[in-house]
Amino acid sequence: MARTGDGSSDFDLNPDTVLPQGRKLRPAGVLVPVTLAHSEPRVILTKRSSALKHHPGQIAFPGGKQDEDDADVTATALREAQEEIGLPRDLPRILGHLPSHETVTSFSVTPVIAILDDPFEVTAEPGEVDEVFSVPLDHLMQLENYVVESRRWQGQQRYYYTVPFGPYYIWGATARMLRGLAARMQA
Repeated sequence: MARTGDGSSDFDLNPDTVLPQGRKLRPAGVLVPVTLAHSEPRVILTKRSSALKHHPGQIAFPGGKQDEDDADVTATALREAQEEIGLPRDLPRILGHLPSHETVTSFSVTPVIAILDDPFEVTAEPGEVDEVFSVPLDHLMQLENYVVESRRWQGQQRYYYTVPFGPYYIWGATARMLRGLAARMQA
C-alpha cells in the first residue's frame, strides 16, 4: 500500500502497490527555486543529461542524494544546485520545506522551497544537465494543468501526474511534488 503520513509518493496513484516491509529510504534534497528575476515568478528546472544511467532526459529539480558531509537536506539541495546549475549557495532565500516524497527508487526526497531575488549566471553541469529552463509559477500552481497519465512499468500499469509546459514533459516525482505545492497554495 502507498505510504502514509503528510508526504507524497510515487505510489499515490497506484494504491494496489505492495511496498516491502522494512524498506530503507535514502535521504535526498531538491531545490524548488522560484526566481523573481523575470517579469513573473518562475520555477527553475533542469532536463537531465541523456547520458545518465538513471532517469536520462527527465525533467527534475536541481538536487540529489544527501552526502555524509551535508548538514541536512537543505545543505544537500543547495550543494546540488550549485553543482548542477551554478547557483551560488548564498543566493537562495529559503522559505521552508514541503513534506518528503518517497520515490520508486527508494529515496525520501525533501523539496526545499527558495526564492531567488537576484539573477545568476546559469552554468549547466554537462555530465548531469542537458538544459536549464524555467516555467511560470502561475502555470504550476493551477491544479487543472495537472493530468494523470499511465504506462506499463515492470509488468503493471503505473499511473502518475504530468504538468506539460511547451516542449517540456514534466512528470513523475517532479510533477507530484509540484502538484503538492499547488494544492497547499490553494488550501
